[in-house]
Amino acid sequence: MGDTGDDERSFFSEAPVRPAAKAVTLDEKPHYVGHRDRLRERFAAAGPDALPDYELLELLLFRLIPRADTKPVAKALLARFGTLAEVLGAPVGLLQEVKGIGPTVALDLKVVAATAQRMARGEVRGREVLSSWQQLLDYCRSAMAFEEREQFRILFLDKKNALIADEVQQVGTVDHTPVYPREVVKRALELSATAIILVHNHPSGDPTPSRADIEMTKEIIDAAKRLGIAVHDHIIIGRKGYSSMKGLLLI
Repeated sequence: MGDTGDDERSFFSEAPVRPAAKAVTLDEKPHYVGHRDRLRERFAAAGPDALPDYELLELLLFRLIPRADTKPVAKALLARFGTLAEVLGAPVGLLQEVKGIGPTVALDLKVVAATAQRMARGEVRGREVLSSWQQLLDYCRSAMAFEEREQFRILFLDKKNALIADEVQQVGTVDHTPVYPREVVKRALELSATAIILVHNHPSGDPTPSRADIEMTKEIIDAAKRLGIAVHDHIIIGRKGYSSMKGLLLI
């Protein structure tokens, strides 16, 4: 027993002495508090265009993560997903894979994304969509560009080409969505629509129409034409852009 005690005394006597941790006073603020104030002041004075994506995302994260430095989190999100739009469009599960993002913050980001989509839809609802084409494209991109599966959406228009309804008719796989022309026309008749715009996304990111996309569109045009319903366009949404079949002279 005596030998063991000598060993323990020798061990502790040789251990380096560590400096005492700095005491944190109650009135000492974390370093990021001043940064938050300065960033808010810049936003208030110069507006959102003066801030890069990561700083706008920081401003958002201030509210969602109140007691932490959010700059590394914002930069990590953008490094993972690419752009602010892609961050907000990312699924909850993938958001949580980024350090600092828990289930609550991930869900809050999706609430922000849903709010942005609702605002974009408000820009086109009730308007003559052919004269508000960019707003329509912005809405479709915010709603569909970052989905992991294909969605087939129909925009139903009245006789003045104003949007009366916007519905996702089918959700498919990563590269295919089953579409039934009869169901498309049936729904248009139920809503008393006189014209429609077809929209679907390509999760691959490439909005180039496939041969199947073109053939399916022509089938819908033929079925709708018999009942006096016009198909103005078929828009394909990708992460980096869109394609218009009418603009490509495919229909």
